[in-house]
Amino acid sequence: MRRVVLVGGMLLVFGVMKLPAERALTLQHRQLQFADIANLDLREKLGQLGFIAALSGFRAVVADFLFIEAHAAWERTEWGRVLFLFRQVTTLQPHVPLFWDMAAWHMAWNASTAAMNDTSQPRMALRVKAQREYFGLGKDFLEHGIKNNPDKPLLYEALARLYADKLNNHERASEFYDNAARLPGAPTFDRRFSAYELSYCEGHERDAYERLRGLYDEGEKERLPTLIKRLKFLEDKLAIPPEQRILDAIP
Repeated sequence: MRRVVLVGGMLLVFGVMKLPAERALTLQHRQLQFADIANLDLREKLGQLGFIAALSGFRAVVADFLFIEAHAAWERTEWGRVLFLFRQVTTLQPHVPLFWDMAAWHMAWNASTAAMNDTSQPRMALRVKAQREYFGLGKDFLEHGIKNNPDKPLLYEALARLYADKLNNHERASEFYDNAARLPGAPTFDRRFSAYELSYCEGHERDAYERLRGLYDEGEKERLPTLIKRLKFLEDKLAIPPEQRILDAIP
């Protein structure tokens, strides 16, 4: 809310600047079709926009304005413009994890779902292709975000969710939750989620079991329904002797 109020106030001051900036964005957007926007080299192209240099002293304000524009484009389901604007936002403010997280969410969750449900495209194979391209764009945002903010658990967690929910790669999801858990100030759930994801990986059952059992043995605060369920699954799969099994009932 504070950012929105700040942007509203600053826009009154920069009203004269707003139109040239919008014209530059619109012109660039028309010149770059979606296929070009998806190109990973676009970040370098966008860095050449003259208005960014002209407004370099107001990067945060311009980024907030463009973030609001991206939200409006999302409401209109203009996915190419959403992508274009978030490229601008994250270029202007690379050390704000929220911007990278929101950009990835719009691409990997919202735009990918819209692509799969696009009835104007009769060929399912092309819908799937478009969906996976949006997954890739979300992943790219998060990877770049982590490079710019290597000490922020939020982005590692977001990339872990993307691997788990969209790319069906539980091993990589476990790895990124583990990376998040090692950072100062990381939520306690990151350790659990890392172990949960590992429990879905063929060949890693023993490691997952030991990690989950270690969490269980820490006490009641860790004995959550999902942990108990995954631990009992692994006890069966690994044929853990009855006397070594936990006594909790499956929730």
